[in-house]
Amino acid sequence: MNNDNSDFSKGEFTSLLLASLRGFSQVVFIENVISGVLILLAITISSYKLGIISLLSSIVGTLIGKIGGAPKNSVNSGLFGYNSVLTGLAVSLFLTGPSRWGIALLGAMIAAIFTATMMHFLKNIDLPILTFPFIVLTWFVLLASYKLDVFHLSDSLVPQSLAYWQLNIAGELNWTAGFLNNIEQIFFLNHPISGVLLYSAIFVASWQLGLHAVIGSIIALLLSYVLGGEHALILGGLYGYNAILTCMAVSIVFSSQSNRFKIVSGILATCLTIPLTASFSTWLLPYGLPVLTMPFVVSTWLFLGARKMLPNL
Repeated sequence: MNNDNSDFSKGEFTSLLLASLRGFSQVVFIENVISGVLILLAITISSYKLGIISLLSSIVGTLIGKIGGAPKNSVNSGLFGYNSVLTGLAVSLFLTGPSRWGIALLGAMIAAIFTATMMHFLKNIDLPILTFPFIVLTWFVLLASYKLDVFHLSDSLVPQSLAYWQLNIAGELNWTAGFLNNIEQIFFLNHPISGVLLYSAIFVASWQLGLHAVIGSIIALLLSYVLGGEHALILGGLYGYNAILTCMAVSIVFSSQSNRFKIVSGILATCLTIPLTASFSTWLLPYGLPVLTMPFVVSTWLFLGARKMLPNL
């Protein structure tokens, strides 16, 4: 009997770990354990603390799905982990103090519950939830810091008045660094090896997704430069990560053979993320909030919703 229980426990742990690793890969629309390992490695190389909190966050989110009785295929494919991964990373980065790790894990748990809620409400209109739970939850946590003393906002998030804002487009551009930073910013990273690993994680699972990640990154670099974006933001990848996710989502992940112009609509949706990023950044400036992946969500929902009436898109 003890051996049976031991085998069962090992089997459950293995299943939980594999599902949690897929939670990492689901951030970039992939259900692949190897890709998940590469992404976790990319995070850990940039910061071992972020690697630990991201893994724990994915496990917490996956556990909520399992304990809550979600469909096994949804849990095992990592769909309850990816919003938790991003939430854990964001909260641990944008808060300070000894309580931030506990808040990050609690946020990861709530992110999984929020994910389940969004799955229920959006299934009737046939739209994916994407990273919307992560965005809203992270913004609420960060804003709570102004009224609740246990939340300590990082010094990197400083509210600024638009009345004194000045656009600064001076400085040289390192296109290679910008290209790598574009994909790193999906996971809040800043390490060249991490960028290489993240692109590799996508190509390992699908060369088509990998190609569109590259296309999205290049479009973001060129268009943000032509439109006169701040060079520091372009170099830091802050215009690129939403473009990468959008290009993959609209052109490949949520398209079908019936969408004859899916590549064109994917490129248009990708281009739209650049002014959306600038707009959301301006809107959130007085609150000191990061844009996160909201431009990706808005642009993707816009084009996927349009396909209900314009199926060729």
